[in-house]
Amino acid sequence: MKTTFLMFIAMFFSINAHAQCDPDSATLRQSLDKATAAIRDAFSRGDAAMVGRLHSPNVIKYFGGNNVLVGRDAVEKGARDWFKQTKVEFVENTVENTCFVGNIAIQTVIFSIKTTPKNGGAPSIGRGRSMVIYVQDKSSPTGWLTLREIAQEAPPITPSDSVR
Repeated sequence: MKTTFLMFIAMFFSINAHAQCDPDSATLRQSLDKATAAIRDAFSRGDAAMVGRLHSPNVIKYFGGNNVLVGRDAVEKGARDWFKQTKVEFVENTVENTCFVGNIAIQTVIFSIKTTPKNGGAPSIGRGRSMVIYVQDKSSPTGWLTLREIAQEAPPITPSDSVR
């Protein structure tokens, strides 16, 4: 009985150890940074095809309420439609946390996107927080594909944030 209990405890801790984040390596971090920069760059250039290629064919993106995109083709079409009307530029990308688990990275970011209407209207800035799950994939131009994303409104900027 005592041996069974000890085996159970050992198994419990070994399972939990595998569910935790791997130690962050400079190589993984640089690789993921390059991939996220490529996504922001594709948006800034209005390159909907590249935006699509940087997402998994099975991607699901949740933007609140019923605003859900399913699949690479939907992401590319959404980007193409957005780019027809506006110039898009990421003006903030503050990484809050990154966790690597095997060939998966989970990252939370505070972002701001400046959109400038192509018809000459005034630009606006939208600010949000996202949690993105990336998976390493050799078919990606950067080695990483977005697999899942959830975005929400970011917390308000406080006076101490502007001092940083």
